[in-house]
Amino acid sequence: MRLDIQIIVDLVGAGQRVLDIGCGDGVLLGRLREEKHVDARGMDVHLESVQACVQKGLAVIQGDANQDLGDYPDQSFDWVILSQTLQAMQRPDDIMRHLVRIGRRVVVSIPNFGYWKVRLFLLLRGRMPVSKFLPYQWYDTPNIHLCTVRDFIALCQDQGIVLERLIPLTPSGTYDRSFWADHLMNWAAEQAVFVVRG
Repeated sequence: MRLDIQIIVDLVGAGQRVLDIGCGDGVLLGRLREEKHVDARGMDVHLESVQACVQKGLAVIQGDANQDLGDYPDQSFDWVILSQTLQAMQRPDDIMRHLVRIGRRVVVSIPNFGYWKVRLFLLLRGRMPVSKFLPYQWYDTPNIHLCTVRDFIALCQDQGIVLERLIPLTPSGTYDRSFWADHLMNWAAEQAVFVVRG
């Protein structure tokens, strides 16, 4: 189980309306439905993922977030989730504008390309890193917009999006932000979970 999934489950309140964009095989949606009794909806671009979700009894549609988010009405969900997907979007800035319009709160989790091991791999080997968390070669990766924790914070500031909470994650779990200076977080976090609103 990915650590960001557990954190997202903990963030979402019971009985709320949730939309998971890029829901994959529905692991997060299923956990939210079972543990929090939410009204769980999902969208994924891949037909196989949609079929896997439907077989689990999840309400998921096939759609492309790059094109279809405009069809959702304003404030139609309590939570909109974009888990490990923003970096694969054509225009992350447009996606974020739609998410904060559609949901009262938005949870975004990202891989942090400013993580020290990523930087070290690139420095020492001169090649894009491949790891358990980033398992693709540069030429077959779905990640087209690589960003760091600081990049995402800057995107929110540029878009006038309110950053309510930032949860940095290391390979072994979360770390206490009071211990780390914020500028070190960009080096130390392998991934991050953000809670934002419009």
